[in-house]
This record gives sequence, structure tokens and C-alpha cells, in this order.
Amino acid sequence: MTEEPLRIGVLGAARIAELSIAGPARVTGHRLVAVAARDRSRAEAFAAEHDVERVLDSYADVVSDPAVEVVYNPLANGLHAPWNLAALAAGKHVLTEKPSASNTEEAVEVRDAVAKAGTVFMEGFHYLFHPVTRRLHELLESGELGELRHVETTMVMPAPPDTDPRWSLPLAGGALMDLGCYSLHAQRVLAPWAGGAPRLAAARGGERPGAPGVDEWVDADLEFPGGATGSARCHMAHDGWEMSCRIVGSLGEATAVNFVQPHLDDRVRVRTASGERVEMLGRRSSYTYQLEAFAAHLRRGAPLRLDADDALATMRLIDDCYQAAGFPLRPRTALPATA
Repeated sequence: MTEEPLRIGVLGAARIAELSIAGPARVTGHRLVAVAARDRSRAEAFAAEHDVERVLDSYADVVSDPAVEVVYNPLANGLHAPWNLAALAAGKHVLTEKPSASNTEEAVEVRDAVAKAGTVFMEGFHYLFHPVTRRLHELLESGELGELRHVETTMVMPAPPDTDPRWSLPLAGGALMDLGCYSLHAQRVLAPWAGGAPRLAAARGGERPGAPGVDEWVDADLEFPGGATGSARCHMAHDGWEMSCRIVGSLGEATAVNFVQPHLDDRVRVRTASGERVEMLGRRSSYTYQLEAFAAHLRRGAPLRLDADDALATMRLIDDCYQAAGFPLRPRTALPATA
């Protein structure tokens, strides 16, 4: 690496951090300078396994550490906005797991804090940086698929344990927060080929048994200004896995078999009047592409498609879905005064 590596502080020792930041940092040469977790022994194990330079006592210590340039936040959903705000107040750049907040009100606060801090903020929709998703967009841009008519995004998975924080309303859990945000975001980014961003037409959902107010599944119907329609589906207690994106145009269609986990399946199926083909776009991690794009922006000013305004727009659409499907909005989380 010829450029100065990013100096990254990690909040928590969650399993997602291994895939989303530890592996990519190792591949790209960026430094993990600090980590903290609620259980210090977990932070120590994470640091030993992933070459993190120091273990600190608390998230607050990571956020305030002068050696930390970028704060990576993979905590439970309800802790995204509070710690994003704390990191921004400390003058740090922030790479946060999605969604960036628990509700629109919090997302507005984060957006305003980014403007005040003058630092870089990005919500981790890593799929957007992978050649699989870029190829879908290229097929629309080239005209091979014709005019966009319909898009289907499906995000389903087997149920995590009942004790998983993704089933916790106080921690801003639910299928729409965990999975559906991908389904909605992947449709939102089609705005350049759809006459603008989509609006919600209708939404339906089902509650998780034993978890009042928490959605087990949500289906949303979207409408684009140019006339195209969208179907965004998420289910967090399904009998299998599917994370697909199907784009239908006037001249053909294309499907990314696993647009969120292309490291597992990088196929894009294309069907037009001239025939059918399968393109293999590579199984390099989308998280690695994401970290490279984030670093390129910080070090060289390269364009970055994701920012606090994009995060706010996604959060508004999530809240619209919850309200239309009859669910309460996710509550905000207040950090203890000693955090």
C-alpha cells in the first residue's frame, strides 16, 4: 500500500465484524488500531485473531482515542445512531452497519451531525461496490434490457435464535431492519433508470410470535416515477436462504442470484431476445470492495455514492413500510450517562 492506511477503531467483537472489516483490512493493508466490547475477553480474543493493535475498556474509549481515524460500528441496530453520533461529535469518520439509525428522527440527527462534523459518513451497503451489482446497473445503462419495467428484491433466511437481538424491539430489531433494508436500498439506487426514486404503494407484514411489535416478514410494493414497479420482500424465519435481485426491462431481464453475498454466488443471469447467458463476476468479498472505496474517498477524494442523505432516505422508506404494515416505528436508544 503506497497510501497511508486507514486507522480503524472497532466497536464490539460481533461475528459480522470478522467478515465486514477484519478480513477486508487484512487484504487491503488498513490498520485496526483499537477494539472494545462489553466483554473485554471477547475483545481480547478478537484482537488476537485479527491483529488489532490495542484492546480498550469501552466503546467511548475507542471513539475518543486520538489514534482512531475511522470508527466502524457493527453494534445492534438500536446502538447505531447513538454511537454514530458520539463518533461524529469526536470528529471521526464513520462506517456504520445498516441501518444507520433506528428511525427517521434519529437519521435526521445523524445527517445533521455529519454536516456539523465535516467528516465522512457511510452506511455499509457493501453490495453496491461489487461487480455483480455494478453489472446489473451496466445492463440498464447500456440499453440491453430496455426500459426498466419491474424489479424484485428478495431477502429471506432461516430464523435466528429467539434470544438474538434482531428479535428485540428495544434494540430496533425486525426483518425489515435486518434484511429488508437491502431490498429497499437496491431498489432506491435504480432511480437513475426509473425517472427518480421509488415511493411506497403498499406494505404487508407478520409479527414474530412472542415478540410484540417485531416483524418476522414484510412485503413492500413500490412505484417509480417512470412507471416501473417494485416488489421488495424480506422474511427472517424462512425455510431457506435467498438474496436475489431480478430486474425486468422492456427488452429482457437480469437476475443477480445472490447480490448481497456475491462471495458465495457471483452469478448474473441475463435473458434477452438474443438468448440466455450466465456471467460470473468474481467472488472477491463485497466488503473488501467497500473498504477500498471508502479509503479511496478519504485519501484521494474519489466519488462515494453513499452518504448521510442516502441513509436518511432509506430510513424514511423503512418507516413508511412499518407504518403501512401496521407496525410501530423502532424506538430510539439512549446511552447511559457513563457510556
